Amino acid sequence: MAKNTEITNPSENDDHVDFSLEQNMTMCQNCEKEHDIDFDFCPHCGQQTTDDLTVGVLFYNTIANYFSFDARFFRSFIPLVFKPGILAKRFVSGKRLMYLHPAQMYLFISVVFFFMFSFKIREYNANFDKVLQEGFKVEQSQDSINISPLDSATVEKIKAPLKNDSGLLSGMSDQEKQELDSLITSVSQPKKADNNINFGYDTKKLDSLIAINASEKEQLLAVGMKEDAGFLEKQFYKQLIKFHKNRGGGIVQALFDSVPISLFILLPIFALLLKVFYWRRGRFAHHLVFSFYYFSFLFTVLCIILGVNYIIDIPDWIDFLVLLSTFFYLVFAVRNYYEQGFFISLIKSSMLTFMYMIFVVPMAIMIMLGLSFLLY
Repeated sequence: MAKNTEITNPSENDDHVDFSLEQNMTMCQNCEKEHDIDFDFCPHCGQQTTDDLTVGVLFYNTIANYFSFDARFFRSFIPLVFKPGILAKRFVSGKRLMYLHPAQMYLFISVVFFFMFSFKIREYNANFDKVLQEGFKVEQSQDSINISPLDSATVEKIKAPLKNDSGLLSGMSDQEKQELDSLITSVSQPKKADNNINFGYDTKKLDSLIAINASEKEQLLAVGMKEDAGFLEKQFYKQLIKFHKNRGGGIVQALFDSVPISLFILLPIFALLLKVFYWRRGRFAHHLVFSFYYFSFLFTVLCIILGVNYIIDIPDWIDFLVLLSTFFYLVFAVRNYYEQGFFISLIKSSMLTFMYMIFVVPMAIMIMLGLSFLLY
């Protein structure tokens, strides 16, 4: 027996609304999509549904979003320090939500290091600026007329009356004659200018050109630039004039500002060297993960050294031994990450460190000096 089914016209029920469903739904303030009101987080964007903006929430979100400073950091920091290479190995194997991303960890620890080191840089910058200021004062205080010391023949002619006891000095006592002889001898010897810095150009002439607002070309020629100088040489002399106008102030700070950029170049080169030594051990990205974590460890050690030295003055040989321990950390990290024997890992780590220190670091120093020159 067929069942009777009542077919209703949809148009007749247009005004019917299920209010019970609407009451169980809410709209996300971030993505403006509806979701169940009982959800603690929006299923579409992940924002917390009851995220009231308080001072505590504001600063927590700032730290968490920028540095991912949450449980993952502490979960990652312990193996980073005490289990060389294990953290990178776990991350590459697929455990990526459990641990802090290597680039984020490198960013966070490096920011902490440069913040701590900035206090030392201020001290170095102030001392260096003071030395330069004194150098400018000493050079500018010297008379522009260069008086050469008396030669030996002239000195003998002047001292002849003293030796012959002529009537010219008959009225002087023996003690006064000895004092006059010492004075003549001292005049004949060239004087040494203490704390004098030779800047390689006439500072007085450049100051006078700057004072009268002379053309840039005249100022460049005054510091030694040739007429046919190329673009790079011209830029160098422009920066030299800027250095003179500022009396060298801030040059150490400019050098410090270029360090992060130089290190950002050093890190992928380190990963590239790892790729050369371990050609068949994963993609370049795998070696980059190892490099991020290893450099994070280096900055951690530097932070510890700086922090302890701020409290107590540690001998330099202890600081050197602590820095030397980073090499042995590298050996064990390479051994655990690439799963090779200790002896092979020691040889490859030594070769890697040698190549890095001999070729890469000098190149990075040149890059750093060039960047600091441009940033000054």
